Amino acid sequence: MTLSSTPPDSRHSFENAPTRLLEVDGTPFAYRELGPRHGIPLLLLNHWGAVLDNFDPRIVDGLASRHRVIAIDYRGIGGSGGKAPVTVAEMAQDTIALMRAMGLGRIDLLGFSLGGFVAQQVVLDAPDLVRRLILTGTGPAGGRGIDRVGRVSWPLILKGLLTRRDPKYYLFFTASARSRQAATAFLQRLKERTNDRDRPASPGAFLRQLKAITAWGRQSPQDLGDIRIPVLIANGDSDIMVPTPNSGDLAHRIPDATLVLYDDAGHGGIFQYHAEFVRDALAFLDS
Repeated sequence: MTLSSTPPDSRHSFENAPTRLLEVDGTPFAYRELGPRHGIPLLLLNHWGAVLDNFDPRIVDGLASRHRVIAIDYRGIGGSGGKAPVTVAEMAQDTIALMRAMGLGRIDLLGFSLGGFVAQQVVLDAPDLVRRLILTGTGPAGGRGIDRVGRVSWPLILKGLLTRRDPKYYLFFTASARSRQAATAFLQRLKERTNDRDRPASPGAFLRQLKAITAWGRQSPQDLGDIRIPVLIANGDSDIMVPTPNSGDLAHRIPDATLVLYDDAGHGGIFQYHAEFVRDALAFLDS
């Protein structure tokens, strides 16, 4: 394994954080890092088809104001090498191997959507590695409607192509004027970085990740009572991708869980309410 020789500069924002590569068992993984170098690191895991440029810079910068934040690309996605896994379990093992290769020790972990599936599996597979867990826009294995993500998404992806809009405009936000305004602002934030942008996910990797999501939705439920660390669960109250009742299910089944639902918000509720989410997440991490 090899690590870039120049240490990350903690003064930069996510907009200009350099993309770095760490080789783990022959596969390079792309990541960006910012924030203070002391304290427990916070690792970020993103959604289906997401690359580094799909992390909301307002959320990353807000969290990095007090925490060392590391955002990563999954195997086979963006700047990371290899072939995208077709199971959440494989993604979790990649994440654990990457954490250990970085020499992180114990971490805090934040997973959005698919990233929330992976984060749950990481905690169940290696509970000693995670101190606190944040699950957003996500649900448990076998959760309601998760195996239908593709069927829900394809018509809105097509609508995005026909209207020349990013499909997240329809998939992540409700149809209200307030939510659509937030969608426009979020999508503009994703364009703020103009240099050293990540490679988009390939169609093949996109489809392989969808197989992993569908399999997660059809998987037998896990014993979430084994998650014995504090967990913050956040979502919009009108998520159509990973239906909002899954968030309540997680909160009911995880012993030390706190649930936050944002009003008139969809799958991307944390992006619509980015300032409130950063406030809630920092209070949780620092409590």
